[in-house]
Amino acid sequence: MSNLLSSVSRETMNRLEIYQRLLEEWSPRINLVSLASLDDAWDRHFKDSSQLMNISATDQTNWVDLGSGGGFPGAAIAILSAETVPNRSVTLIESDQRKCAFLRTVLRKTGVAAKVTCGRIEAVEELQADIISARALAPLPKLLDLASRHGNEATTYLFMKGRTWKEELIEAKRNWQFTHRVIPSETDPEGVILRIESIEHV
Repeated sequence: MSNLLSSVSRETMNRLEIYQRLLEEWSPRINLVSLASLDDAWDRHFKDSSQLMNISATDQTNWVDLGSGGGFPGAAIAILSAETVPNRSVTLIESDQRKCAFLRTVLRKTGVAAKVTCGRIEAVEELQADIISARALAPLPKLLDLASRHGNEATTYLFMKGRTWKEELIEAKRNWQFTHRVIPSETDPEGVILRIESIEHV
């Protein structure tokens, strides 16, 4: 995969830089990302999130991000999609009111038309997403439980996972059938992106 951030337009780069400044401004007050990761936010958060653009199709226009937190990957995807996939609708689901306020501020300041839904994933109306993403939200079995109600038989699930991904995959297959592809992370030597499709509870 190529580094998408090296080839974005000046307008998109400006939006990402606004986002980065807001992240630095808000993070000391709200636990958006670890403070230790702020100095390396470009790689740890922005470049990390941009990987999902390379493994998603432009005709997948209804994107739902679960447990968005500080907006990774969802808000970054909304910014990157604004020019390249302008008909894509991105919904960020987050239960923490303060984080929702941050996400809405990012979208307002960058002029990006995504939606922030403040509520619990299991309580939000079913969204019939084309793509569902999540990063560092829950172990894979729980993640599939949460995500499945917002998908359908054609949904692609893009889950960003750390070093426990193999164990989580084995555990998830006890109760779920699905096809999957393991994509090595460009930013974490122990991390992967699990691209999952055709999920069915067994």
